Amino acid sequence: MPHVTVEYGDGENPVYQVGGKSFVFFRNPRPDAVDPETGERYRDVIVLWVASEADKQALVQDDASPFFTTAHFDGHSSVLVRGGRVGELSLAELREVVQDAWLCRASARRAKVWLSENPPA
Repeated sequence: MPHVTVEYGDGENPVYQVGGKSFVFFRNPRPDAVDPETGERYRDVIVLWVASEADKQALVQDDASPFFTTAHFDGHSSVLVRGGRVGELSLAELREVVQDAWLCRASARRAKVWLSENPPA
């Protein structure tokens, strides 16, 4: 994706930004995302922005989906996915969620240019 910069947050986790706005970042282990069997905090949670609550719900409603959310993210336009489960997504699915994350955080001008050069399939 064009105009992407990478910053590093606490714990040196990468934060991908467009125009100074995060659209994908790797989260530090937090108490709201834990393994239900062991109680250990997930160390591989990735946050991706989504365009709307409807888009978020479409990704998290299937229990078999690698996408999830927590109460901490209620009302926030993002979904979570464990890095260890990214392989369950096809390359096309992964590409789509990353592109959508970029599109909802990029400026309207940048998004329009990118979409004109990369029309949806």
